[in-house]
Amino acid sequence: MSNEASSQHPTAGSRREFLKLSTASVVGSALAGSLSIARSAHAAGDDTIKIALIGCGGRGTGAANQALSTKGQVKLIAMADAFADRLQSSLQSLKNAKGDQVDVPAERQFVGFDAYQKAIDAGPDLVVLATSPGFRSIHLEAAIKAGKHVFMEKPVAVDGAGVQQVLAATEEAKKKKLAIGVGLQRHHQAKYIETIKRLQDGAIGDLVYSRVYWNGAGVWVKPRVPGESEMTYQMRNWYYFNWLCGDHIVEQHIHNLDVINWLTGKYPLEAKGMGGRQVRVAKEFGQIFDHHAVEFDYGDSTMISQCRHIPNCWDSVSEHVAGTKGTCDISGGRIMGENSWSYGSAKDDRDPYQVEHDVLFESIRSGNPINEGEYGAKSSMTAILGRLATYSGKPVKWEEALRSRVIPADQKYSFDATPPVLPDENGFYPVAIPGVTQVV
Repeated sequence: MSNEASSQHPTAGSRREFLKLSTASVVGSALAGSLSIARSAHAAGDDTIKIALIGCGGRGTGAANQALSTKGQVKLIAMADAFADRLQSSLQSLKNAKGDQVDVPAERQFVGFDAYQKAIDAGPDLVVLATSPGFRSIHLEAAIKAGKHVFMEKPVAVDGAGVQQVLAATEEAKKKKLAIGVGLQRHHQAKYIETIKRLQDGAIGDLVYSRVYWNGAGVWVKPRVPGESEMTYQMRNWYYFNWLCGDHIVEQHIHNLDVINWLTGKYPLEAKGMGGRQVRVAKEFGQIFDHHAVEFDYGDSTMISQCRHIPNCWDSVSEHVAGTKGTCDISGGRIMGENSWSYGSAKDDRDPYQVEHDVLFESIRSGNPINEGEYGAKSSMTAILGRLATYSGKPVKWEEALRSRVIPADQKYSFDATPPVLPDENGFYPVAIPGVTQVV
């Protein structure tokens, strides 16, 4: 691993310098060609949409596969990842699945921290952003400045600064008529769409409270490899470091929180909660908590939220609401009360992960690009707000959370750079202490 990293060192740069590099991408060939293509091409429905994949892990590979499975001509022309082995594994998987739709020769395979910019500059019409979330806002800004359509995975940021950067890029995309799709696939799942519509039409009366859950056993851990740099280790284990992931309340639970934002058409004013590490306390679990419980105040209703990474406990990934005329299991598509109803298993059961790409690519081809950036950013902010409440043990207001900073502006990005968090002499990383940790 140390050999791989040392062979792919980009010039060391900071987060602030990344933003300068992103700004520079609007000059030269981007303005000469791809911007005009992105604004107006593909209306006929048979033009090839060229895509670049940035972030070649499992979700990125899946998203690229789904993009290549949309109607019309689509071709993958460039790939980028921090790690060469991950890129090669993804490339082989996509070649096996999609054959000639994958045209990524060696000269369009980019590795390192600056690989994203090289992939953007390689001539795609659309970029798929699927790196660890800490880089999402930087990559989105660069893509929009270069005139590219975007599909980006959730969450779209890990702190308030990143959310504000995404919101600014979203507004720029609207001006340029560029599409932004966000991987909150429940918005494209027929059961959710119909259930939410019925609730918004008053099926359970006025909303009183909601309950949402992402309780499970946890995710993978990649063992430390002798000789690898600290930056490499953290990048390989991005899920456990807040500057890369934002904790599992942000990375996973965002899906459930987003459903209630969608239903209400609002975002919480304040959050208060509790959380900590009780079971997953070993050094390989980095900084993140293994449980969070949060109350989100919407002004006229309350959302009660749980997420957990503890094996052998009650598991649930679901959303529920109670109103003045009944209750609803949104995830199950069932309404109980005065207007009882069930979605049923015989209705539209298309894969929402595929549908979200179908909708995105059709919007581009039709000349009416969708833009999901705002709710992607604000639902990410909802999850960040919850994390700040559990880390501090104190009520945190939305406006306060927007001022939060996880990634320092002067953070350096190279495999031999110092990450923003380091282990102590025993190999343990700093973990938030409710009642002590300052978050805003």
